[in-house]
Amino acid sequence: MAYVPGTALLAALVVGCSGGTGTGSSAPDSKPGEATVAAAAPGKYRTLPDPCRAVAPSALKDLLPGAAELPEDQQKKVYEGTATVTYNTDRKVGCHWKSEAPDSSHTLFVDFERVVSYDPSVSDDDRAREVYAKKETAAGLSSPSATPSSTKDAEKQTPSSSNSASHALSGPASEDGTAGGSADENGSEGSDTDGSAGSADENLLPRTLDNLGDGAFLDDLLTRAGSTAKNRTVSVVFRTSNVIVTVEYTEQPTVSTVLPDSKELQDRAQSLARKLVDKFSE
Repeated sequence: MAYVPGTALLAALVVGCSGGTGTGSSAPDSKPGEATVAAAAPGKYRTLPDPCRAVAPSALKDLLPGAAELPEDQQKKVYEGTATVTYNTDRKVGCHWKSEAPDSSHTLFVDFERVVSYDPSVSDDDRAREVYAKKETAAGLSSPSATPSSTKDAEKQTPSSSNSASHALSGPASEDGTAGGSADENGSEGSDTDGSAGSADENLLPRTLDNLGDGAFLDDLLTRAGSTAKNRTVSVVFRTSNVIVTVEYTEQPTVSTVLPDSKELQDRAQSLARKLVDKFSE
């Protein structure tokens, strides 16, 4: 075996390692003729606001009747709200508020979810759009074409109609009353009219909403709380870029024969949702 001086061997190794490199060469892991795929754009929002501070005190006073009559220290505690337990405040946060009045109790819940796509070919916005669509479908509103006055919701309110049974039959069209009708304990209606919902009630059915973020819908559900009392929960869910916001507003009357008013709850929940989308636009 021929002896190679150390200096000559070192020079040979340097030449061998540097061969084929230099300005303009391909990246080490690229293949000839392979196009480079640009990563999808990140979402607009990289953090989330504090949900317990996102609702103005003036709005809380309207949404939580009865709290204003409490002593000052108790008022402060009610309006501060209670943050939900979360392990990543950059991804998901929420806050609860509750007030008690002589005739009813009210509960407000606000949730912010920032969606992140881990697929470099799918943008955060596109991923958030998918998550939002699943929520809309779960509410029985599988497409933006769903309308509160659709024949399916207004004229075919039967227990066998799956989503209609869980939403429309327990919602305002059946509970708030069509002329001559009465509601039974399951939320279905006995009516001596032609069986169609009144035009005023049709506008209160679960539905998609216009001009609220990049997509929004409203759900309205009447449920039994305990042995006799019933509560109504109105949910407004909207997407703005890669953030999905949920507002849940619940009223439970103290008298079992009293039903919460859908229009009032829906108006208040929508008003808050529009204020929140404006906050994200700031």
